[in-house]
Amino acid sequence: MGALMMSVAPQPEWPRPPVGGYTADDLDRLPNLPPHTELIDGSLVFVSPQTKFHMRVMRLLEHCFLLTAPPDLEVCREMTVRLGPRDRPEPDVLVVRAEADTGLNQTSYEPEDVILAVEVVSADSEARDRESKPLKYAAAGIPHFWRVEEARGLPVVYVYELEPARRSYAVTGIYHERLKVAVPFPVELDLTAIDPRRRIEDRPENDA
Repeated sequence: MGALMMSVAPQPEWPRPPVGGYTADDLDRLPNLPPHTELIDGSLVFVSPQTKFHMRVMRLLEHCFLLTAPPDLEVCREMTVRLGPRDRPEPDVLVVRAEADTGLNQTSYEPEDVILAVEVVSADSEARDRESKPLKYAAAGIPHFWRVEEARGLPVVYVYELEPARRSYAVTGIYHERLKVAVPFPVELDLTAIDPRRRIEDRPENDA
């Protein structure tokens, strides 16, 4: 009897990092990278499939910002920021200076163009979103950073503002159910609207 031939699926050809790691420019040149690949400390970071919570939070914030941001600012989703030669993270939601627009082929922003960076924490990004990314955003001078966590199915928003002398973030508020801030522009948002069944405005005690 002839030998049993087994079919082996071809393995993906993962890019091999050069000595010293990748650079921010490499992210635009490397072929066949998965969507939303980031560069952290010279290493490529691949993301897991997006959860519904993550999607809903980004949609809620983007819609709110589009309604409230002044005309000299632009709201973006999932665009990378060149923090340095070895760091090019991709915040989930960004508010940037409108004048930083370089055209439809633009793939990144400089940190001085970013007014607000928002990270929605996922299971595979906890350490990056809570520790390494905020440190890097602050060191690069991004004035506002928000971190969004999930608690009992609803978003909790941790709001930070840059302390310029130290280039570090100070927490200015932790928001459950309703977010209300004055900077970087006035925002008032029902966080329970992430789930239409749980909106604050729809509760009986809020009826006139």
